[in-house]
Amino acid sequence: MAQAQTPARTLKLVVLGDSLSAGYNLPGNAAFPAVLEQALRQKGVAVEIANAGVSGDTVQGGLDRLDWSVPDGTDGVIVELGANDALRGFDPAATEKALEEILTRLKARNVPVLLAGMYAPRNLGPDYTTRFDGIFKRLADKYGLVFYPFFLDGIAGDRVLNQADLLHPTAEGVRVIVARILPTVERFLETLRKP
Repeated sequence: MAQAQTPARTLKLVVLGDSLSAGYNLPGNAAFPAVLEQALRQKGVAVEIANAGVSGDTVQGGLDRLDWSVPDGTDGVIVELGANDALRGFDPAATEKALEEILTRLKARNVPVLLAGMYAPRNLGPDYTTRFDGIFKRLADKYGLVFYPFFLDGIAGDRVLNQADLLHPTAEGVRVIVARILPTVERFLETLRKP
């Protein structure tokens, strides 16, 4: 006799991010966490994804609110921060230090991280972009994280998939982001289910 399978426990994820994940100028159900949750549920994954995106937030801002943004009982965190640091031309060393502190504190709490990378605007020059762009892969390697190299892959600079500011995705742009990052998120969830 086949035994009845017990349904998997609902995984609780948090997206710690800025306006790109918060859903700037979009209804809540069109923001990245909600669209990602729906995409996973359509694949039969029991998951709840909290939107801890704050428009305008820098990596330091994410660090400052880390403890209350990621409550106890969180199974995993998708970290999507850094775009505002680059737009404001912050020293990449300061961005890296704050991001590493986020990762260190989540690791100390045994909360796994999927790190979504960001690229600096190319008008900041090759030295800055090289220093900034390398932060995310370096930290992902150092901490053994599941890594998605560029959160805006497939939509950056696209006038159809971005709002008029060419910085924030439209609802369709968010769907493209979700479709592209989904395999990486599924790989991340597999790591969470391991005992």
